Amino acid sequence: MSNKIAELKEIAKVIRKDIVSMLTESGSGHPGGSLSATDILTTLYFNEMKIDPKDPQNPNRDRFVLSKGHAAPVLYATLARKGYFDVEELKTLRKLGSNLQGHPNMNDLSGVDMSTGSLGQGISAAVGMALAGKLDNKDYRVFALLGDGELEEGQVWEASMSAAHYKLDNLTIFVDFNGLQIDGDIHEVMNPSPIDKKFEAFGWKTIIIDGHNYEDILNAIEEAKATKDKPTAIIAKTIKGKGVSFMENEAAWHGTAPNKEQCEQALREIGGEN
Repeated sequence: MSNKIAELKEIAKVIRKDIVSMLTESGSGHPGGSLSATDILTTLYFNEMKIDPKDPQNPNRDRFVLSKGHAAPVLYATLARKGYFDVEELKTLRKLGSNLQGHPNMNDLSGVDMSTGSLGQGISAAVGMALAGKLDNKDYRVFALLGDGELEEGQVWEASMSAAHYKLDNLTIFVDFNGLQIDGDIHEVMNPSPIDKKFEAFGWKTIIIDGHNYEDILNAIEEAKATKDKPTAIIAKTIKGKGVSFMENEAAWHGTAPNKEQCEQALREIGGEN
């Protein structure tokens, strides 16, 4: 496992550098929550999910829904590095006519399984995909990533109730629990804690992990796959802006793009190869 983890860490460095670079180029976007979720997406796309960039609409593929759609930069960088489209296209983020808009659009970009942006709606789509898999006797799995601030949306809990009711053990969600949203500390804005107990009350299996520890992420996924008759929520404790010292644990970097000098510093701190 050590070799695999070392490989994933190097890929994550490249993705983090892509995130910082593309946001600097665009002059707008969301770095904090993209950087906090990088290790989760890296693990899913480069180790876990049954997907093929050359056959992106394969009906038997695993699905991923970025329920917190504003973290599109991490999804775009991951898809590009996986081979869904040319890495050079990342430079077009949020530009007029680009396929890489501020939130992912499944009609424009290969590899995007669901258009998202309105918080709370992504998990509902993921529940529908998982239910369809059960009804069609397919063995694909559905993964979704939610923000912790997103849990303030009532639709999240309607979807969660449905997922447990239909025993969707083919559904696994990650909650990017970095503790900050655009208005500040989530516990001061609208406290969602205890997150694990809430999902358990709705009938879910819950696992709490360090969202930057690859062994934790890998083991949690395996535990979720072994769980029967209920969906799994993996509550991943993360650091907003992970990898960039001046962005870490700073709510101001929720939706602020770095300038060129900040970009250069961030790239040095992240390290790794392009």
